Amino acid sequence: MKTVILAPLDPVHDNAVKLIKRKLTDLGYDAIAMRPGTTVEEVIQLAQEKHPAAVLVSRTLGYKVAETLSRLIDLADAAGVREQTRFGVGGMALTKETGAELGFDATFIGELDIKKVVNFIEGKQANIIGVDDSSLGKKEKPDIVAGFSYEFRDKQIERLLDQITDQILVWAGNKNSNGVERAKLRAEMIAEKVSSPDSIDNGSIREKLQKKYIQLCDPEIQAFYHDQQLPAGVRWLSKEERENLPDLYHQKIDVTNTLRHNGQKTLFFAQYGTGCPIMDVVHIRIAEAWGIDGVLHFDPSWGAQKEGLLEGYLSHEHDGTILTLENLKFIKHYMESSTIWNVRGHRGLNTPETQVLAHAAGADILKINIPYGSTGGGTDPARLTVDGLYSLRLAAEYGLPFDIPGNDELSGVPPHKTFAGLLIMMALGLKLGAKPIPKPLMCLSPYMTIYGRMDDNFVDMNLAKLSVWQDIIDTPVWPGEPIGFMTHTPERVQSSMSTALHAALACSAGVTAATIASSDEAYSKGPISSQARVDTLRAVKDALRFVGNTSFQSTPQSQIIREEIHQQIIDVLKIISGRGDFVASIYEGHLGNEEDGLFPGRTGKDTIIAY
Repeated sequence: MKTVILAPLDPVHDNAVKLIKRKLTDLGYDAIAMRPGTTVEEVIQLAQEKHPAAVLVSRTLGYKVAETLSRLIDLADAAGVREQTRFGVGGMALTKETGAELGFDATFIGELDIKKVVNFIEGKQANIIGVDDSSLGKKEKPDIVAGFSYEFRDKQIERLLDQITDQILVWAGNKNSNGVERAKLRAEMIAEKVSSPDSIDNGSIREKLQKKYIQLCDPEIQAFYHDQQLPAGVRWLSKEERENLPDLYHQKIDVTNTLRHNGQKTLFFAQYGTGCPIMDVVHIRIAEAWGIDGVLHFDPSWGAQKEGLLEGYLSHEHDGTILTLENLKFIKHYMESSTIWNVRGHRGLNTPETQVLAHAAGADILKINIPYGSTGGGTDPARLTVDGLYSLRLAAEYGLPFDIPGNDELSGVPPHKTFAGLLIMMALGLKLGAKPIPKPLMCLSPYMTIYGRMDDNFVDMNLAKLSVWQDIIDTPVWPGEPIGFMTHTPERVQSSMSTALHAALACSAGVTAATIASSDEAYSKGPISSQARVDTLRAVKDALRFVGNTSFQSTPQSQIIREEIHQQIIDVLKIISGRGDFVASIYEGHLGNEEDGLFPGRTGKDTIIAY
C-alpha cells in the first residue's frame, strides 16, 4: 500500500484534501491528510517519517504563496525527500507554468480528475507538460446498435410497414439512375487504386473508368475534371498546409475523458463542417479532448444539387466541408480510434456515391432518409427513392448502420408524419439487411411553435416523442440534428444552456445517443469558433453532472401526447399503404404537405432510368 501525504498549506480551507483523501482511500492508498494551516516544515518532517510516494499540496494563489511553495520544494531538496517522493500542487488560479517554475513535478488545474492524480502517484506523468503517452487511457469504440433486437412491439405497424416496403421494392425493381452508376464507377476506381496503386495498367483502367464517370456528371463538375476549374468559393488545400498540421498535435488526448461523469449510456456526437478540413480537425480534436463520443461530417448544400463529386484536397469558404475521398481520409487520419464517425449522405444527387466514399475512408455510420431528402432536402422523390434503396443495399453490404434524421420537423412537419417516414426507412433497411437508427428531432420546431404544443414547457412533448419509440420497436434512438435547435439565439450563453438542458433531458430519457452543436452554429456569420464549441461542451458536461442518474417524470400530459402520436403514425401508414405507391405518397404530401411547409424536391426530376 503506497502512502500519500495531503497537505493543505492554507490557514482555513482543506475541502480538496478531504475529497482526495476519500477517493484515494477507496482505491486502497494510505492517504494521510494534514490539518489546515500546516507549515512547510511540518510537511517535510512527516515526509521524512512516512517516505510517501507523493506529497500533494493544496493552496490558492495569494499573498506570499509563491514564496511558501518554493520554500517547500527547497526544503524537500535539502532534506533528500525528493529522491523518493514526487511533489504535486493544485489550487485555484494556479497554472501548469507556475507549478513548473516553482519546482513541482505536476500541477493539477481545474476540476479534480482522480485518474490523473493516481497516474501521478504511480509515476505516470499524465496531465502535465511533457505527456507520457503510455500513461493515457484506452477507450473502445462503442457499438451503437449492439443489444437491440429490432423486434416490433406494435404488430399492426409492422404489418403496414411490410406492405409499404414491398410496394417500394416492386416500384424500384426496374429503375436506375446516374447517381447509382457513378457510385459503382467510384467503387471500381477506388478498388483499382488500392489493388495496384503504381501499376501502369491500373492507371489506364482508372482513366477509362473516370472518363465514364465524368460523362455522368453535370457541366460544372465536368469543368473541374477537364480544366481544373473550381466552383465558386473553393480552393485547393496546399501540401504545406496539410503537412504543417501534425505540429499542432504532438501530444496525445486522454480519450478516457467523458462528458458523462457516472457511466450513463448516452453517447454524444458533435457535428462539424467548417468548410476547411484543417479547421475540422481542430474542432474534432477539441471535442475529443472534452470527451465527445463521435462526430458527424456535413457537406455543402450545393454538393447535393449537382451530379458528381470533386476530387482532391479542397477547402470551401462557406459552411460544409466538400466530400472527396482525400478530404475524408485527411480528417479521419487525425481522429482518435475510439471516435465514432458518421458521414452524411441522406439526400441529394450523390447519395449512393457518398456511401462509397464514406466506407472507403473508414466511416462507422452512414446517413440515409428518402422522405426528408426528397422534400426538405430538395431532391425529386422518385430519384431519391432509387438512389436511397441502392444506398441501403450498400449499408448492408458494408455492414455499417445508418441513421435516419428527422429534420423534416424543421420545416413545420408534425412529429407523426416525420416518424412515419422514419419507420418506413427503418423497415426498408431491415428488409435489405441493414441496421437503422431513428433520429427524432428534439427541439422547439415550427410545428410546436405554431400550434402551441410547447408553450408551457419543453419536457412533455420531447419525452412523448422519445417514449413513443419504446411502444413501437426495440431500437436505438438518437435525437438529433442537433438537439436544442431552433432554441438558439445569437447569445452564446443562452444557446449553450439550451443545448445542455436538452442533453440532460435526453440522457434522463435513456436515449442511445444525441447530437449537439456549437453555441454559435446558427448565428456565427462565418466559421464556427473553437471557443463557442467549448461553450457547449462545457455546458453539457455540467448539465449531465447536475442531473446524474435522476430522471424527468413523464406527466399525464406527456402520456396523452405519446398516445396521440402513436395513433397518428398508424393513420399515416394506413393512408400510404392504401395508396399503394410510396413515391406518389411523397408527391401528394402524405409525409409532409404544403401546409406543413414541405414541397416535393425538384433536383434530379425526370432523371430515372427504366430498364
